[in-house]
Amino acid sequence: MGRIPLLLHACCGPCSLEPVRLLREEGFEPTICWTNPNIQPQSEHDLRLRTLSDWAREEAGLEVIVAADDRAAWERTVAVHGFDREARCRACYALRLAESCRVARERGFEHISTTLAVSPYQLFDTCGEVLSRLAKAHGLTSVWRDFRPYYPDATVRSRELGMYRQNYCGCRFSAAEAAIERHEARDARKRARAQGSASA
Repeated sequence: MGRIPLLLHACCGPCSLEPVRLLREEGFEPTICWTNPNIQPQSEHDLRLRTLSDWAREEAGLEVIVAADDRAAWERTVAVHGFDREARCRACYALRLAESCRVARERGFEHISTTLAVSPYQLFDTCGEVLSRLAKAHGLTSVWRDFRPYYPDATVRSRELGMYRQNYCGCRFSAAEAAIERHEARDARKRARAQGSASA
């Protein structure tokens, strides 16, 4: 019995490593779908796509379908939520996964999944709900798995492969939020060191 074709929406190369491996172990054969109009600036978008495409071609033997990246729609339906992360990410998932579902139907796939399920920084339950709803609306089966326990493995493997690794989800809002979190963590480390020195 052959493998089950599955369209896998991918946000980047590093986050694709473990989902592809695990889905293959489960009997699926993924085809990558790239649709990420959230990624800014354009140079970052292109670097992530190139990293993913090189790995898919040279290491994984996977086809990459480059679907629509409707940046105007992203600005209109996602950016309006600004720093309201729950609303912004929900709208962003919906835009990207709707395009992925459209491609899946057009290409004859019956199953769909996303690499967004590997990152502990994503809104896991929200993303799963959005994928389930959109898959059902398109007559597809959502293959939703919790890949988050394998995120450390993906980190190690991507470094071993020399993959470019980003430090924010993709949009300008997530870049700002990530920068704030890094500054806060650094300040906390400084305070801890200062307190340690004072008590010594």
